[in-house]
Parts: sequence; structure tokens; C-alpha cells
Amino acid sequence: MLTLGRKTLSVPILQGGMGVGVSLGGLAGAVAACGGMGCISTADAGHREPDFARDPASANHRALPAEIKKAKPIAKGGGMVAINAMVATQDYAAAIRTAVEAELDAKAAEKGITIEYKDFNGQNDATTLNQIGTQVVSDGYDAVVPIATLAAQCMANACAEDQIPVVYAAISDPAAADLTGLDYVTGTSDALNTQFILDMMLAINPDVKTVGLLYSNSEANSTTPIAEAKAYLDEKGIAYVEGTGNTNDEIMSAAANMVGKADAVFTPTDNVVMAAAAAVSETLTEAGIPFYTGADSFVTAGAFATCGVNYTELGTYTADMVLDILESGNVPEYHVMDGGIITVNTETAAALGIDYAAFSDMASQVVEVTTQQ
Repeated sequence: MLTLGRKTLSVPILQGGMGVGVSLGGLAGAVAACGGMGCISTADAGHREPDFARDPASANHRALPAEIKKAKPIAKGGGMVAINAMVATQDYAAAIRTAVEAELDAKAAEKGITIEYKDFNGQNDATTLNQIGTQVVSDGYDAVVPIATLAAQCMANACAEDQIPVVYAAISDPAAADLTGLDYVTGTSDALNTQFILDMMLAINPDVKTVGLLYSNSEANSTTPIAEAKAYLDEKGIAYVEGTGNTNDEIMSAAANMVGKADAVFTPTDNVVMAAAAAVSETLTEAGIPFYTGADSFVTAGAFATCGVNYTELGTYTADMVLDILESGNVPEYHVMDGGIITVNTETAAALGIDYAAFSDMASQVVEVTTQQ
């Protein structure tokens, strides 16, 4: 038996996600039918579509839900059907949307009902999103599922008067985004699990004496995780040194100043540091200092490791919340998803001489990547 979040596998086997036509619905469904977890790879899932060469993104987005629908009846309710969204898949909003739609379709078939939905793309532009919000309200939609912070804020404002349920997806800090305390607003959070990432650090090197905290004072995403990191390190009796900056040069200088002082460095999901991630990673790796971060985009830039949520599971959970709300009328508190995917840069690990086998016991999946130029 193996328990992953809210699900239990009778057979503790997790099928790998092999891209470009290998791990699709047939294989994933067959593995799930045996009690394991079958994975559909997002890597060019639509390579057999007639328009793949001309428009691969559309082909992949169209093929993925089709493969999920194919896998479900094959699985016959057994095991788990998941998708393997490797770091090479950068369009996480699309992955979440696909998972939401697939779950709505699956539940509609299961319950013998019809669920109609429509996609809107606000292009992360407040004016466009506000126009969409006005349309959603005037057209009488029963619920709205915005993906990411700005979309959620605009939909919450638009739906306030009519109290249309807003069930957001992938909001890192709902409180900071003013999305808490609203009776009609809830959703899923991909908040960074700072303690877990620090535990990863200690699993690799239990003798860490000093941790570098590299971040920008102007980056809202860093405020809470840096405070959490300080509190956890204080609890563990581990010292820390801080390095801050608001420009690439300042971040680089702060990182260089940690050489000789820190045994490992942690950066949360900080966009300012991300802009200099490649150079920071190179500096720290050359100094023999592992760089742990809050997002896999840092890892593909050369950082050592991170841990994040499975965005397919997040989308599925979000869809289930929508249906529960529409059926019960009750809007629950938002849900923070468990981080289940550790991402490791194998080139950086080799340069640092780190054996990261311990990570396999800490997460449901360890994804290995290399530095992207």
C-alpha cells in the first residue's frame, strides 16, 4: 500500500512519464487498472495530431484531455491516473486548465449530468480581465475558476455583488492577495513549503551550520517564506546570513558575499533573484554551495533543487471544490496543496558531488533536469 495525499494505491508502483507518444492514456490506464499510478506524459502528447508541426501547443492541449478521457475507462476506478508535467512543460496555467476540464468531464460522466464551461484568456491584463468578469456576471455563470493571482482578484471584484462562487487555482498567498475573508471566494494555493525545502537541505547535509537567505526586499513573494525560514532555522539552532538586492548587480553582489559564509543558500519564489538565477547559480556552484529555491525555473537555470506541487492534482482538486460548492452551497476555506515533486539539476548535483538519493524518500516524484541555456 502507498498513500499519496488523499489517495491510496494498492500496488506501490509509479509508472514513469515517458514523453512523445510512449506514456499516453492506454499505458496509464492499464497501470492504474492494476492498482498502481499510471502517468500520461505532457511532453508532446499531441505529436500525432495533424496540426502538430504547425501548432504544437494547440495540438498538445487538445490531445492531453483526450488521453486522460481514454485512460479513465481503462483504469476502471483502480489506482490513479496522473499526468507527468515535467519542467520542460512551462505552461502551467494550461496544465491546470486541462486538469480542471478533465475532472469536470469525468465527474459529469460519473454522475450522468451535463457540465458546460467556457475558457477565457485575460492575458494577465487587468483591463481585459475586468471585461471578462463583467461578461461572466451578465451571462449568468454559476461559478468562475480563475488561474493565478491577478485573474482571481479581478473575478472576485466582478462577482462580489452577485456572490457568484469564485474558486481560484494556484494562488501562492491568498491572504496577501486579499482573497481571504470573502464568503464566495475560495480555491487552491501552491504556497511554498519553506520548511520542506529546508528539510531537503538537511537531508543532504545534516551538518549545515549556516544558511544563506538570498532575496529581494521589494518582492512580496519573499516576505512570508523568508520569515518562515528564519523561524525554522532559529528552532533548529542553525545560523543564517541574509543577502538582499533589487537589481541584478545587487543580487549578484549579495550572492558573492555568501561565499565562505554559507554552507547552503535558500531563495523563495523571488522574481528579482530569478532574473539573475543563472549567474547566481554559477557563482554558488563554483564555490561548492548548493542553491535551494522556490521554483523549478531556478533549477533549470542552474540551481540545485526545489520542491513544488503537482499542478495536475491542483487542477483536479480545484474542479472537485467547484462541484462540491455547486452541490452543497457551502464555500470552504482555501486549500494548500502538498508539494509532491522534487526537481533536481543533475549537472549541478554532479558539479557539487552531491548524492541526492535521500530525496526519493521525501516526495512522490523526483524530476531530473539539466541547465537550459
